[in-house]
Parts: sequence; structure tokens; C-alpha cells
Amino acid sequence: MSVFISIVGLGLLILIHEAGHFFVARAVGMNPRKFYLGFPPALIKTKRNGIEYGVGAIPLGGYVKIPGMHRPAAGDLDVHFGRAVGEQPSLGPPVEELRRRLAAEDHVRSREAVAELAAKVEHVELSPVAQKAADRGVGDIDDALGPDAYWRARTWKRVAVIFAGPGANLLLAVVLFAILFMTGGGKATQTVDSILPDSPAASAGLQPGDRILTIEGNQITSPSQIPERISGSDGAELTLTVNRGGTIVQVGPVRPELRDEAYRLGFALRGESIGPVESSWQAIRITGIVTKAIGASLGRLVTGDGRDEISSPVGIVQGSSQAVDQGAEQYLWVLGLISLSLALLNLLPLLPLDGGHIAFSLVEGARGKAVAREVYERVSVVGIALVLLLFFIGLSNDIGRLGS
Repeated sequence: MSVFISIVGLGLLILIHEAGHFFVARAVGMNPRKFYLGFPPALIKTKRNGIEYGVGAIPLGGYVKIPGMHRPAAGDLDVHFGRAVGEQPSLGPPVEELRRRLAAEDHVRSREAVAELAAKVEHVELSPVAQKAADRGVGDIDDALGPDAYWRARTWKRVAVIFAGPGANLLLAVVLFAILFMTGGGKATQTVDSILPDSPAASAGLQPGDRILTIEGNQITSPSQIPERISGSDGAELTLTVNRGGTIVQVGPVRPELRDEAYRLGFALRGESIGPVESSWQAIRITGIVTKAIGASLGRLVTGDGRDEISSPVGIVQGSSQAVDQGAEQYLWVLGLISLSLALLNLLPLLPLDGGHIAFSLVEGARGKAVAREVYERVSVVGIALVLLLFFIGLSNDIGRLGS
């Protein structure tokens, strides 16, 4: 059940990401053609107001089809209509006419040529594969020549539409963190909230609800002193004095374990809720801290030191399902961190990631003209290779962790 919940949560993050693209695209005058969770083939789909909504059979993401992501080029015709022309040579002349008009960048007459070609395609006999490619070609090129095409829009609109996806994930992370701070995860107290299984704290008999009064005879006056004194012990045995339901109890001596480069006993302190303004500020602050940490992790990856810090969707589902087992609050923290990570990953300046589209939009805005399609394709090949490399590194890490 916990794995199912974690998969649903990951799907929700993807849905929110795509919804960001979708609603901002509509707001700036680009009318999306499709809105899918997952990739085709479609399991279910419906069409409303000219937009196809659906759930794909491949649950590896989602997408919004925005018309005219690239300026139409004469070379596109070979991909879309090559097979159809081979089967029906009568389609050759209208395809060549459209090619000439696209090469001349006569977009008004090009759209007329698309309509003529569509009429021809309707009246010839084609194989299912050729028919599907031709129909898709007619639709895609007509969309790219339309007034609501992405490539025609002003730079700020294009950047807004692309940034809206990771922006939605970033906003969700901040909102989740703020809610968690307001509902009890804000200010730490001296009271123990939970004990990790098989930890030194569990073996020593520390219990949830214990209020820590002293460590090694030193009075605790601030919750921040608790992790400081445990970590500062350098692994030496510690004795804790706690208030357990009105009774003073000695816990220990117990020796902390070295975990994540710090000595710990293996318990969490109970949080105390804080107000909405302070919660919002703390949410923004923690978002900045995590963003900096993720950036440092990517930097270490470049130097070859951060390979073991990468996870694939397998590891993400595993980690979030473990968080589900620890309770709703822990799971929501993890969900917020995944949402933030998804936003930052998509903002990397690599095609086909959102950051790559933003970078190219800014370059084209500065140049005053479009970047050649060949450049897009070459950069996309590099970007896809790097993304796949990250995926396989993460997958190998996850398989190793599952195996151990």
C-alpha cells in the first residue's frame, strides 16, 4: 500500500508540473492541443473544447502538447510524408509545393498549401502507418503555422510557459513546507517525538514523550543544545535525564553512532507549530538551503564525487514509500523535497528539459531570430544522453541499495 501511495504522489507531482505549463499557455494565448498524464498509447482519453485529455499507458511522466514548439521547416516533410508519397506518388506535387513555400518562409501561403495537401491525403488509399504519419504531419505543420504557435510568441510568453512547470513544483514544495511548519513541524521542543528502530536510543529505552532535561549532567535550556551535545560527544557514552510523565528517569549510558558524518542517538524531537508568516519564511529558507545542497551535489557529480547521491524513479518510490510507513507528516516532507528536486532538475539548461527551452528562448530573443533546427537537434542529442546517463547512474545506485 505504501508503494502505491508513493507512486500516486509522484504522479501528482507530474500532474502539477504539466498543469503549470497548461494553464499559463492558455493564459498567454497558446492553446494546448493535448494534456496527458503518462505517455501514449492512451489508456483513456476525451476531447473537450478542442483539447484532448488523457492518461497514457507509459507512466514515466506527462506532457502538454503546445502548438508550434519549433518553426516549421521544409525538412519536416520528408519525415511526415515520405512514406505516403512512396505509396501514392500523386501526393508528391502538393508536398513539393508546401516545401517551396516553407523554404521561402511564406507562412500565409504555406498554410493554404497545408489545407490543399490535407484534402489530397483524405482522398488517397494509404497503409495505416503512412496514414498516421501523414495525418500527424498535416496537424503539426498547420499548428506550427497558426497564430497561437509557441515559436511565434514573444520571448517573455515563451519563458513564462516553460518556467510554469518547474515553477508549479517549486511553489508546491514551499506550500507543503509552510503547512508542515504551521501544523507542528516548525519549532523544535525538548520532547522526544519518535525513535528509530534498532538505534542506540531504542536500545537504551528512550521513549516518545520523554522530555530531555540534562545530558551528562548538563542542563538543557534550548532544544538546539540536544543535537549539539550528542554530536559533540565524539562517540563517548552519554547519560540522559528525562521527565517521563512526571517521573524523573535516567536513560543510559548509551554510545551514539556515527551517521551522516555526525554522532546521533536515533530519535527525533517533537515540533511546535508556528504562525503562518514565520512558517512561510521558514519554508522559503529551507527551500533555499535544500536548493544549495542539490546544486552542490550536482557540482560534485561533475567532478565524479557525487555519483552515489543520484537516484532514479525506483529509488524515489522506495524512499517515499518508507516515509509513508513513518507517518503522513514524514511523507509530506519527502513529497515536498521530491517536488523541489523535480523543479531544479527540469531547470537544468539542457534540451529537452525545460531549462534548455528557456535558454534557447532567451538566446533567440537576444538574436532577434530563431536558432536553426539543426542546432536544436544536436543540442537535444547531448541533453538526452546526459539525462539518460543520470537515469542509469541513479538506477544502478538503487539496484545496489535494494540488493543490500
